[in-house]
Amino acid sequence: MKKYILSLDQGTTSSRAIIFGNDGLPFASAQKEFRQYYPKPGWVEHDPLEIWSTQSGVALRAVKNAGLRSEDIAAIGITNQRETTVVWNRKTGKPVHNAIVWQDRRTADFCDRLKKEGLAKKIQQKTGLIIDAYFSATKVRWILDNVKGARALAEKGELAFGTVDSWLVWNLTKGKLHITDVSNASRTMLFNINTLKWDDELLRLFDVPESVLPEVRSSSDVYGKTAGTFSSPVAVAGIAGDQQAALFGQMCVDPGMVKNTYGTGCFMMMNIGTKPIESKSNLLTTVGWKIDDKTTYALEGSIFIGGAVVQWLRDSLGIIKKSSDVEKLAAKVSDSGGVYFVPAFAGLGAPYWNQHARGTITGITRGSTSAHIAKAALDSIAYQTLEVLLAMKKDSKIDIKELRVDGGAVVNNNLMQFQSDILQANVVRPKITETTALGAAYLAGLAVNFWTDIKEIRKQWQVDRKFVPKSTPEEIKSLVSGWHRAIKAAEAWAGKK
Repeated sequence: MKKYILSLDQGTTSSRAIIFGNDGLPFASAQKEFRQYYPKPGWVEHDPLEIWSTQSGVALRAVKNAGLRSEDIAAIGITNQRETTVVWNRKTGKPVHNAIVWQDRRTADFCDRLKKEGLAKKIQQKTGLIIDAYFSATKVRWILDNVKGARALAEKGELAFGTVDSWLVWNLTKGKLHITDVSNASRTMLFNINTLKWDDELLRLFDVPESVLPEVRSSSDVYGKTAGTFSSPVAVAGIAGDQQAALFGQMCVDPGMVKNTYGTGCFMMMNIGTKPIESKSNLLTTVGWKIDDKTTYALEGSIFIGGAVVQWLRDSLGIIKKSSDVEKLAAKVSDSGGVYFVPAFAGLGAPYWNQHARGTITGITRGSTSAHIAKAALDSIAYQTLEVLLAMKKDSKIDIKELRVDGGAVVNNNLMQFQSDILQANVVRPKITETTALGAAYLAGLAVNFWTDIKEIRKQWQVDRKFVPKSTPEEIKSLVSGWHRAIKAAEAWAGKK
């Protein structure tokens, strides 16, 4: 029995590789950052060749660090930054342009045009997504229209498009496989999440030839074997986009289970079972994963500013020296003293979607201190999480009893306790917080019987700490009402001058 799974975690700023044992614990890892390109304001690119070289490099280093050989690896699982778009030549394997990153806004005007043409409803019904430059469809179109000769080559079937997972698998298998999984396909705005197929009408709308598309596979399957990177072939057996992989790594495998990743922003995802739900609250409906013939769907809500508010306290306000100091400063006061901080630095995300709102601090008195502002800043992360959770509750009609959490900010016990109070639900922090890489490892391991089934994996998920509500619903009602007043202030400021 081969003893390990290698998980490739290809992120926005770095490529990582983590080796997991049969117990689901990380055994060895390696990580390397790569360059970000900003050719014009609002444009963000990566070099696909650097994505591949850093990812293959850390994979080999992780195996070496563990003192293993490729023969000891049962399978490879892949998780990736989603929506980032690569177009390459099938014959040479070389990209025709840099990868256009999910954060890139160059196609925003085209998206506005589609909205004006009244296509938002149709696109949401087919894809579960809102029209935005965030997704891949408009990025592929841009490359085909702006790279000399690209559209002609695409029409001849000589170009391949893929999100980062497809690009990695193509290189791992030396061009034998041009595939993606359902979770990544569902982020392109070209994939119908009801039929689980590329959608002809959307392909016409975005002017993307069918010949460039990868084959869509399930998230847990032996797709093929590596050729050349390792000293012996290794099965490539699991793929999922990063937030979906985190949902699986958190073992949110039943409808109504929810995870929140606290990073620069916050990504909350809810398992909604085997049928998609059309959001009425500006959330995204997406494919979570597909294992065997069973497809699991999810609702997703994005909070633009989560941990970034702490960076602002550090870098712009200078009231803390390092991010970890915020917990100590905020702990000097028992509450925010009526101060509310709406960190709408980049507008308000779900469920408000007000791109003109700006950051607002309200309720300041002569007695307000830097500790009150720090506490209000942390509280804002919890309040925003509540708003997305309530939107999910409304869309799914599922009562949410616990939130599983991961990401950098979850080490802050005071924030997690306040989160539990505000939600009036349990907040559960797992022992292993590398949930994204772990989710990809689990999907790959299931495909090669490294783990028998989800029941076996579930036993590995362990609680580090559970935070239970200590405040009464009445106390919370008053706090939340203050938050809503602060939101109104931020929106009023964004109103017509």
